[in-house]
Amino acid sequence: MIISRAPLRISLGGGGTDLPSFYSEHGGFFVSAAIDKYIFVSANRTFDDQYVLKYSDSERVNRVTDIRHPIFREALSYLKIDPAIELSSIADIPAGTGLGSSGTFTVALLKALHAHNRTPIDSHQLAEEACHIEMDRLAEPCGKQDQFIASFGGLTCFEIDTNGTVTISPLQVSTETLQDLETHLLLFFTGYARKAAAMLSDQKARSESGDADMILNLKKTKALGLHIRDALEAGDCLGFAEMMHQHWVNKRARSSGMSNSEIDDCYELAVANGAEGGKLVGAGAGGFLMLYASDPRRVRAALAGTPVRELPFRFDHDGAIVLARS
Repeated sequence: MIISRAPLRISLGGGGTDLPSFYSEHGGFFVSAAIDKYIFVSANRTFDDQYVLKYSDSERVNRVTDIRHPIFREALSYLKIDPAIELSSIADIPAGTGLGSSGTFTVALLKALHAHNRTPIDSHQLAEEACHIEMDRLAEPCGKQDQFIASFGGLTCFEIDTNGTVTISPLQVSTETLQDLETHLLLFFTGYARKAAAMLSDQKARSESGDADMILNLKKTKALGLHIRDALEAGDCLGFAEMMHQHWVNKRARSSGMSNSEIDDCYELAVANGAEGGKLVGAGAGGFLMLYASDPRRVRAALAGTPVRELPFRFDHDGAIVLARS
C-alpha cells in the first residue's frame, strides 16, 4: 500500500492572475502558503481485475472510461494505470471551502499513482501534470496556483510567463516573520463556498473578451502580490495586513457575488476589534475569512458570538510526499 499526502493552501497575494485567460497576455504572479491541513490518497494492488475507488462515494468498474469521478478517471487514463487497483481519498477539510482542494487532490492522487508505478517525479513535473489533468483534459476554468503550492509546499512565490512557464522561488522570510504570521494570521470558516468554477468562468470569459475593468483589476491584483512579497520579505507584517485589505476590496470589485452581508458583517466586526486587515480565501462567496490581528484574543472573542468557526493552523513545508509504502 502507498499513502500520499498533499497540503491545502491559503493565498497570500496575487490570486486570480494564475489563470491562462490573464497570464497568457500579461503574465501572472502569486504568493501562496501551504498549511498543515491535508488530502491523503492511498493506492493498493488488489486481486480483482477492477478499478475500486472510495471517496465521498464509491465505484467498482472494469474500464477506466466507466469511472464517474472525473479526476480519478483522467489521472488513471493519463498514466495508463491498469485495473487491479484500489484508491481511497480522505481530507482534513471538505471540498468547496476555498483552500484549493481540487488541485490538492489531483496532486496527491498523481503522487500516489507515480509511486504505484515506481516512477519518480519532481515537484515541478507533478504540478504541471496536475494542471494538465484539470486545465487541459477536463477543461476546468482554473489556474495553476493550487497545484503548484500543493506540490512545493512552504511559503512560495510563483511567476508565470505568457507561455505558461512557472518560475518558483521560496518567500525569503525570517524566522521571526514566520512565527509572527503563525501567531497573528487567523482563519475562520464562513460556510461552504459556491463552486469555484462558477466564479472563475466569469473571470475567464471577461478576461478573454478583453473586458477593460477585469484586466485592470487583475493587473492591480498582480501588483499587490508583488508588494505583499516585498513587505513580508522586509518583515513588515502590518504592511502585509493593510495590503490584504486592499486585495480584498479589489477582489470584491470583480463580482457582486464575491461576498455577502454575513461575511461583510464578520469582517467589519473583526476590524472594529483590532484586526488590521484580511480577505476571503478562495474564489469567493464563502469559504474561509483570513485575518491578521496584532491581538488575536480580542478578535477571537469578538467573533465568538457569530456563526463563523476558527480553524487553527500552521504552515506546511513539505509539499506533496509519500507518507508510507509497504
